[in-house]
Amino acid sequence: MGAGHPGGRVPAGEFDALLVVSFGGPEGPADVWPFLRNVTAGRNVPEARLAVVAEQYRMFGGRSPLNDQNRALVAALREQLPDLPVYWGNRNWAPYLTDTVAELAAAGVRRVACFVTSAFPSYSGCRQYREDLAGALAALPADVPVPELVPLRLFFDHPGFVEPMVDHSVAAIAQLPEPARADAPLLFTAHSLPLSQARASGPHGHAYPRQLRTVAELVVAGVERRTGVRHPFEIVYCSRSGPPSVPWLDPDVGDRLVELAGQGAAGAVMVPLGFVSDHMEVIHDLDVVATGRARDHGLAVTRASTVGTDRRFVAMVGELLAERADPRAPQRSLSAFGPWPDVCPPGCCQPASRTRPGASAGEQVGGRPEPAILIGDDATSSATPAGDTRPLRTGRGQGQR
Repeated sequence: MGAGHPGGRVPAGEFDALLVVSFGGPEGPADVWPFLRNVTAGRNVPEARLAVVAEQYRMFGGRSPLNDQNRALVAALREQLPDLPVYWGNRNWAPYLTDTVAELAAAGVRRVACFVTSAFPSYSGCRQYREDLAGALAALPADVPVPELVPLRLFFDHPGFVEPMVDHSVAAIAQLPEPARADAPLLFTAHSLPLSQARASGPHGHAYPRQLRTVAELVVAGVERRTGVRHPFEIVYCSRSGPPSVPWLDPDVGDRLVELAGQGAAGAVMVPLGFVSDHMEVIHDLDVVATGRARDHGLAVTRASTVGTDRRFVAMVGELLAERADPRAPQRSLSAFGPWPDVCPPGCCQPASRTRPGASAGEQVGGRPEPAILIGDDATSSATPAGDTRPLRTGRGQGQR
């Protein structure tokens, strides 16, 4: 573990810009169905399933909070990094990555650091975003200079992510009724994935569930240092989609809360470890559905906040920039898994249906994996390559290394 760059400043000239890469979401009721069409384009998702998701958006005025949260993150990064232009592009809604990369190219930007708002490795949460970036470059006109897009490493065990989650977990425990606090289990929640994606995650497989457990252990240890109490904990999942015949990661958070109530637990805390902001999977699937099930069974439950724009998280992005700009810079991480490599090896996070010997994270190969998302999730989203329904040009440079 290195000392890092506490100020988060990047030496001038190392990068021309920073690009925040995320999933996107509808901005109003008229956007909901077009957004869902983008997310599920090319897949046989039943209309009835889309109607259910559209109704979930209607409950919140037809507007996802994700875009506003990304605007807040971009604003915080611009304040943190005043000498570096900060851009933003989405996979599935405006501003589309294809449009933002075109804007970068038109502005003459040559080298761009890319921060993906996803902490853990999986096809949907890491590799596909790199494919999206490659697709955005391929969409540029042939006479436009191609900027170099440089992805920053995954940050699941970086102190700038872990330490805020410790603080938020402590605060959520304190919100429980006093008799329920001491032995309240911490349910670390992440987006469920098809088992095929979970098995393929990381260069050696199974990285997604293993890293979730490792980071949960770090948070539990941090809570114990703060409170003197060692809380029991579990990894649970939310937002499962797809046909029942396809196996996904479990247990479901709501099912587990009901079981805890039946076992006589007085309370529990949901810690949304797999998410970096309070978007739909959090405010609907956890705050409405899971919380409602717990309360229906007499179980007191609270939910920890996500990292959002915590100053340590924002400064972390600056550290990732600095270490990517200078290979000699220290890289901070808190687990044996980290620091995660800057360059993913061939085949990393590639589902078996897409595997080809030597295929890199910028190539698009074969059929699509099981979709992991319908609502939109900046942790483990699945959608069409490049996040845009417009046709892509091919044959251009990958812009990645």
